[in-house]
Amino acid sequence: MLDYSTLPSPLSHPPGSFLRVSGTQIVNEAGETILLRGCGLGGWMLMENFITGFPGHEIKFREAMLATLGQRTYEFFFDRYLYHFFNEKDVKLFASLGLNCIRLPFDYRHFENDMDPMVLKPQGFKHLDRVISTCARYGVYTILDMHAVPGGQNPSSHSNNITSHASFWDHKHFQDRAIWLWQQIAARYRDNPWVAGYNPLNEPADGSPQAHKLVQFYQRIEKGIREVDDKHIVFWDGNTFATDWSGFESLVGDGKGGKKKAGIFPNSAYSCHDYGVYGFPLAERYTGSPEQKWIIRQNYEKKVSFMKRNGLCIWNGEFGPVYANEEDDGPDWMTINVGRMDMLQYQLEIYESEKISWSIWLWKDIGYQGMVYTPPDSPYIKLFHAWLQKKRRLNIDYWGNRPQPDVVSLFKPIEEWVDYHSPAAKYTYPKTWGLKRHIMRGVTEIFLSDSLQGEFVSYFDGKTEEELDELLTSFSLKDEGEKEEGGDGWAVQRGYLNELLRQHNGRVTAATRANK
Repeated sequence: MLDYSTLPSPLSHPPGSFLRVSGTQIVNEAGETILLRGCGLGGWMLMENFITGFPGHEIKFREAMLATLGQRTYEFFFDRYLYHFFNEKDVKLFASLGLNCIRLPFDYRHFENDMDPMVLKPQGFKHLDRVISTCARYGVYTILDMHAVPGGQNPSSHSNNITSHASFWDHKHFQDRAIWLWQQIAARYRDNPWVAGYNPLNEPADGSPQAHKLVQFYQRIEKGIREVDDKHIVFWDGNTFATDWSGFESLVGDGKGGKKKAGIFPNSAYSCHDYGVYGFPLAERYTGSPEQKWIIRQNYEKKVSFMKRNGLCIWNGEFGPVYANEEDDGPDWMTINVGRMDMLQYQLEIYESEKISWSIWLWKDIGYQGMVYTPPDSPYIKLFHAWLQKKRRLNIDYWGNRPQPDVVSLFKPIEEWVDYHSPAAKYTYPKTWGLKRHIMRGVTEIFLSDSLQGEFVSYFDGKTEEELDELLTSFSLKDEGEKEEGGDGWAVQRGYLNELLRQHNGRVTAATRANK
């Protein structure tokens, strides 16, 4: 085990104020309410297929890149990727929108190796330190989010889990490693006031009765973090992808002869993920009807009823629609996006009335959901255009995909066959997936996707480091006016989305919004 006293001194940062939870609100050291409004930096220290275009899972993508590029060029590529994907230009733009908090998802593999567990990698904190420090200089808080743990906390690709089973819940050793790593992280940042807090586990999916494995793990990791850091807020995700709080109110001993609720902890906020049902392909188009608004409101209320019942602080850790484009969605694409933006505006109005903090998903991608995206004329998109169209035809990405008729017709008989012979299959946890998603996860999202890694990686084969770096500038923000550090980039704003978020940043008044 690492001796915490041997860790490097905390990063230098401008004066800030530690945040804490008081009742239902987050406050600073002066007791003033602070609304944390911002986004998640998905696709950065945990890459996701729909965000950057590779198939399947980051771990398999990296294995293929290492085999193709060799160790030196492999390390160069991913180091430059992490830089171009998020650097000072991004922080400046983010802060200019009046937003004040970025959630930083990461994969445990940046910090330890499965074949050498509980030993910190020397360069593990390089880019996390860089971004936390840069954000602090611009007065932006960060929330550290472990998006992937050993064994996978859920059966989805966004936990970099190459199976459809979350084995994190089966092995105490995996859980011990997650607790150990959080103690290293907490020790490193415990004196940094610009770190708003820690999000120990993104979207857990524990199928045990009353989520008892998740609640027991939360009790253990809360104790582990507090042994090292008793200052920072801890942000807890609910079960089944941050939507369900069953088991959190079960009674356990409080160590003083009394009882307490098992999943309620001091100085903590509780995170729902409130994705709107009308924000995705195949959903009914949002028109703002009373019935649609009622559904959106009730979905939100269901996710936060536990927090309201117990007087807890609510943090909406993820939400947001995906966006249509002309090539994939046809001539009606702008009308589709108007409806999705109207839905998002209604959600933001709910959050405003509730006075809650939020983090929209996400900052940057190749054009599906980001506040910033790589445009069609960027080197990266031009190189991979045909590949991305193939991915869409095969429906190998789950998030935001547009189901293709030939794929639907192929799998429909399989669904019917499974349902006929095993009616119980449709109730497999997570039940929210349904039978189709369970089947597609195993066949297209895992087997087919990861078998295509070699084809995707072949696009990089033979390129020099200079050519790879030029390709990666596609993810760097386009300079406005004078060129900035890192050279010119290509990524551009999704202007109408960012203006809407600016209007709801917690600093713009309702009267000002009404005049827009």
